[in-house]
Parts: sequence; structure tokens; C-alpha cells
Amino acid sequence: MSSGNRPSDGVRNVGNQFGTFGGVFTPCVLTILGVIMFLRFGFVVGQSGLLLALVIVTASKIITLLTTLSLSAIATNTRVEGGGAYFLISRSLGPEFGGAIGLLFFAAQALSVAMYVIGFTEALMFFLPEGTSAMLVATIANVIVCGCVWIGAGWTLRIQYGILAAVVLSLISFYVGAFQSFDMETLRSNMGPSFTGNESFWSVFALFFPAVTGIMAGANMSGDLREPGRSIPRGTIAAVGVTFLIYASQAVFLAGAGDRQALIDDNLIISKIAMIPLLISAGVFSATLSSALGSMMGAPRILQSLAKDRLFRSLNPMAAGSRKDGEPRRAVIVTGVIAQSGIMLANLDTIAPLITMAFLLTYGLLNLATFYEAITNNPSYRPQFRYCHWTTSLAGAVGCGAVMLLIDWRWATVATGLVAVMHWYLTRVGITTDWGNLSSGLLFERTRQNLLKLEDDLYHPKNWRPFVLALSGSGFSRPHLVVFGHWLTSETGILTLGQVIPGELGDHQQRLTSQERILHTMIGDLGLSAFPAVVVAANYTRGVEALVQCQGLGQLRPNVVLLGCPLQAERMQAFGRLLRNIEGLQRSVIVLRQTDDPDEDMSAPTGTIDVWWRGRANGELMVLIAHLILLNSSWRGRQLRLLRVVESDAGIEEVDLHLAGLLKEARIPGVTKVVVSSDSTAAIQTTSRNAALVILGFQTPADSDDEQWLERIDALAGDLPRVAFVRSAGGMLLKS
Repeated sequence: MSSGNRPSDGVRNVGNQFGTFGGVFTPCVLTILGVIMFLRFGFVVGQSGLLLALVIVTASKIITLLTTLSLSAIATNTRVEGGGAYFLISRSLGPEFGGAIGLLFFAAQALSVAMYVIGFTEALMFFLPEGTSAMLVATIANVIVCGCVWIGAGWTLRIQYGILAAVVLSLISFYVGAFQSFDMETLRSNMGPSFTGNESFWSVFALFFPAVTGIMAGANMSGDLREPGRSIPRGTIAAVGVTFLIYASQAVFLAGAGDRQALIDDNLIISKIAMIPLLISAGVFSATLSSALGSMMGAPRILQSLAKDRLFRSLNPMAAGSRKDGEPRRAVIVTGVIAQSGIMLANLDTIAPLITMAFLLTYGLLNLATFYEAITNNPSYRPQFRYCHWTTSLAGAVGCGAVMLLIDWRWATVATGLVAVMHWYLTRVGITTDWGNLSSGLLFERTRQNLLKLEDDLYHPKNWRPFVLALSGSGFSRPHLVVFGHWLTSETGILTLGQVIPGELGDHQQRLTSQERILHTMIGDLGLSAFPAVVVAANYTRGVEALVQCQGLGQLRPNVVLLGCPLQAERMQAFGRLLRNIEGLQRSVIVLRQTDDPDEDMSAPTGTIDVWWRGRANGELMVLIAHLILLNSSWRGRQLRLLRVVESDAGIEEVDLHLAGLLKEARIPGVTKVVVSSDSTAAIQTTSRNAALVILGFQTPADSDDEQWLERIDALAGDLPRVAFVRSAGGMLLKS
């Protein structure tokens, strides 16, 4: 998996060089220990009780830990650039999934800024004069956060060291105060749940989960880390472990030191319990602002990374960074505007569940990407992080999906639908990128497994499908064979366009490569579902025989060889030998004799498809070929006619019933016609003169019968513009 080369935005991005503690651990810890811990965790414990609160904390941490393991695996498997989760997902699942989830993740990060600013405002309002506008305070706080990040990530991260110290002091104050107030009777009374109003386990879970989503704070800074492959795993796992211990122990102390009703009603219950309430206030202000800073630093970098990849044209201006260190200042402004919109339109309790869905969807896709990387056995998947297995990634993905549905299946459906719509849009646009992703690896592994299964199951006559090797010649010099092969295989089969270059391989290696490229380009330009195959051989016959023998994999190999009809007697000796050799290789043959040029748009000619029946030896394949061609959209509305020549009127009814029975038995729509004539050649010419295609059977000529065979073929085809002569090698049944 390669990171690829992004289009240049004209600015030299020197980038920052942060280490594990400052660039990953500190932002993660401060984002996790944020507004939910100080202003809503008491509510979580009060509503759910201690035991369920521990279940909520543990389940949340398990999901984030599993996601961290997946994050660490991908981060140590590729050169990580800016964009965090977006970058990692897009380089694994491709630009369509990456672009879809990248936009959603960016929006969630931007709204997280609003959530943290609202939390900061709620805490600050207790210290401001009555009548102060909360909206004004939140707006000022949002502007300050934007300003800090505008100056640069280096300055912002240095601020966070002081914030971390304030949070640590506030936690010490809480633990000391809670220890002094701890009462076992209070603890026992707070063990079980006591949900009020419309609250439930899952609504409380949805409220709490955003508290643990800070695991991406370090990954979002991936482009500014000195060693992202080393710092992201170590810093993120350490942050998950440390904050789990903090939340679990805090739940125990809250349950033992706080009255249940106070836990539910008082958003500042932690301050009431703490030894020095002022330190809690400082911690609240510091934690909420630091979380807002962390999200404000991460969101613009996701937007900038999306813009650099040119996935959405309207985002291209966001790719620009500052000249000195590549800071995404334009994206900072956009993030600030979105955060301000969230501040104006919502409150803390309504924003949190929406952010939860976006984060869970991002985590689920990140786990899914790692799962697919592992199970496809991609040789390029060589993560240095060894503590991630496909089972843990799958468990993380399933866990994220299950929690989304259990929290609120409606919002889960909306979030998934948004990603699906954006994925569809990017797929339709046809994004071209120069980085690899696991889609091709997944497709290869699935194809490999299917080929191995087909090795034993493919050739039951019921499963017969046309795998056609059409000798199209140099640069489609036989276009009628290309068109006919397309008609026959476009709905149900496989078409290979073969070309033989006469001569020695050593003299034509460059031409071989060139012709393969030309064939591949022509296939793409014409919109064909086909594969090119070019071989160098001493002569044409040897080359065709080599293609027939060597094309395909295992049992999946050409079963029909499509040839043009020789029009000169001098070519018949070589052609007859080729037909005999192909018969010896047990391949069916179609020799197409066409006197007009096919339409450039490959549209079907008007008229019927006439199949002249002379028995099952070739007849079953002839009828099946006609049916498969009629499945092609350009042949829609045409009709299959199954015909036979008899010498007297006495056999008409019996033969007609037989032909109708064949079509009914085969469940193939068509009409039947019995022609009375002592001259079958003349009957074919007269009856099928307006047919779009005539299909006749033939027998392979003997050594001494080559020229006579060509004469018979010419006589049968006569003036008919399009005749396919078929010799069946068996392997299919009309009745199945």
C-alpha cells in the first residue's frame, strides 16, 4: 500500500516535527478527559448506577482499543501523511470510501469543537453575572480557539502542556475530596440503575461515548509528527489505558461520594465533591478548551488532506497551507464557521449523539479496512505493529456497527446513508488516484479462491458459459470477429481478443508489448468486456494453437475459438490443419463469414437469427449461441428461428413438433419453421435472405478435403451477409 504522490498546491510544506508525548499522548488525553468527564459523567453514573457505568466505560474503551490496534497496524504499514483517519482509510479502502468518510469525519470533528465550547460556556456561566449571553460567551471562546490554532500547531501544543498540568491538579483535588467523602452505604445505593424520564442505557451510552473518541487526536496530527508510525501506536494506546483507569476510578468515587439525585441534577457535582473546588473549575476550563483546541487542530488537517487529494473540486482551495510550516489556515476558518453554526443551532446533549454516530462509523470503517488488509494476504501488508489480528479488527467493526444500531437505528441509518451517497457520487465521478488500495488485493484474493473452487465445479454442462478466444488480428483488423465475440459474451461469458505476431520472440519483444498496449487501449475505448492476448510464433497456425492451449487458468480456459473464414483456396490447407488441431484440443469452433462491415456502435442488424438444425451434434451449441446473442441489449426485440429442411411434406408435422419440443425443453423463446426442398443450399439462401444472422453446423474437413470444404462453405453462405459455421466439442446441454 503506497501513499502516492499528491498534486502540488504550490506551497512547500515543511511541516512540524512533534514527538510521541507532545504530538499524540497529550492531545489524546486532553481530548478524552474533556467536557463529558467534568460536566456529564456524574449524570452518567447517577442514571446508570456504578455497575452499568463501568460497563459503559469498559465497552467504550474496548471499542476504542480495538480501533486503536487497527489504527496502529495501518499507521505502521505505510508512510503516514496528514489527514489522520481519512488518510489511512482512503489508502486502504480507496478514494471513494476515504472521501465519503473523510467529509463525515471532518464534520464530526468540527461539531466537536462546538460541543467542547458549549461545555466550556456552561461551566463559565456559573462565574459570570446573571443575564450574560451564553451565545456571546461561546462565540468569543470559539474565536479564541480559532485564533490559537491559526497561529500554529506548535504554539497550541505548548499551551496544552499547561492545560495538562491543570487537569492533573483538578483530578488530584477530586480524588482527595472524594476519598474524604467516600461512604460505603452511598456506594451500595448507587450500584444499580435509576433511569429517569426518557433516559435508557443506550441514551446514556450515546452521551458518554464522545468522551472516548479522542483517540484520533494524535492520528489527526499525522502530518506533523516526527515518526508517525512509531508515535501513533505508542501514544494512542497509552492514552487509552491511562484514561480508562481515570474514568473507571472516577465512576467508583462518584458513586461512593455523591447522592444519586445530585449526580443527576448537578452538572458541577465533581466540583462539590473536590477538596479544592477552584481547581475543578480550572480543570473544566482547561479540559474543555484543550479538547476544543485538539478538534480544531485535527479537523482542518482532515479537510486539507481531502483537498490535496482532489476528490471534491469545490474543496481544492483548502489544500493550500502556510508557506513556513504548511498550516491549513483556510481550513481553520471553515472549521470555525461550522463550529459556530453548531453553537448557534444546538446544545451539548443534542450534539453528542450525532458526533457519536460519525465517530462510530469512522472507527468501524477503519477496523474494516484493517480486517480486509489482513484477510486478503496482501504481500504489501507488513505492519510493524504486531498486536493486531484480523479477528480484533472484525470485532471492532462489528462492535461499532452494533452500538450504532442499539443507540439509535434511525440516526445510524442516516449516517450510513450519507456515506453511501457520497461513495456513489465519487464512484460515478470516477476518481483517479496514484496510490494503491486493497480493492485490487481483495478482488485478487476473491478471484483466486473462486478459481480454485471452479477447478472442480466449472464444467458441469449446466454451468457452461462461452469463453471465447477471438482472433481479432492486429489493431482489430477483423472487426467483425470483435463485434460477434462481444455480442456472444457481453452478458454471460468471457472474451479474449487474440493476435499472432509471426517471427522469433527475440526480434519482436518490443512489438509484443506495444500490441498488447494497443489492444488494451482499444478495448477500453470501445467499452468492451474483454482481455488482450498477443503471442509471437513462427507462423499464424502455431500462434493460434499456442493461444488455445495456454490462455486461461486451470479449468477456466477458452472453450470456443472464433475464426474468420478464409476466402482463398491457397489458405485452406493451413486453415484445415488448424481446424483439425483445435478439434484435437477439444475446443468448439465458430467460423464467421461476413461480407459487410459491422457498425461502429456495434448495433445489431435487423432481422432474425436463423438456426438451421441438423441434429444435436452441433445443434445444441448453435441454439445456445443464438440465445446468448439475443441476451445482448443491442439485439433486443429480435427473434430466434429454429429451422430444418425436409425433402417431403410427409415429415413436416413431426419435425415441427420436434423442433418446438427442443425450444420448450430448453426454455428458450423462438419460433420453428420446416422448409420442404430437395436442395438444402437453395432453401437456406431463400428462407434466410432477410436474416440478421444465420447459424449453420459443419464437420472438420479431412486432410484431403480442405478445398472441397471451402467450396461447400461458400455455397451454403452464398450471398448471405452474415453466417456463423459452428462445430461443437460438446460440454453443454439445452435441457438442464
